[in-house]
Amino acid sequence: MSINWTGIVTFFGTDDLEKVHNFYHNTLNLPLYKDQGACKIYQIPGDGLLGFCQHLETNSKYKSPIITLLADDVDQAYNNLVSMGYSPYSKPKLNPDFNIYHFFINDPDGYSLEIQKFLD
Repeated sequence: MSINWTGIVTFFGTDDLEKVHNFYHNTLNLPLYKDQGACKIYQIPGDGLLGFCQHLETNSKYKSPIITLLADDVDQAYNNLVSMGYSPYSKPKLNPDFNIYHFFINDPDGYSLEIQKFLD
């Protein structure tokens, strides 16, 4: 019997759901897919969903996990975040090991958020 998978939601714990909402919805412009009260779920390109829940423990040690959003214009994403007062780790740069152009920033719970573009 074959299962027809219809999508994916990846959930993370949060200490402050409203701060997370402000960052992912208002700053990064990810559409709110569903507000479940204790959890908010955001639509990401490619039919994926990214969820944050107050009842889950925040686990952002050692730069893991990494949430990576793909963008056509990494520099514009960087400039938008900086103009809103956010402080990425560094300016966007080429990573020849993975053939990507990217930068990192922490989200409100300390998760590593990478904005990247594949170059191949």
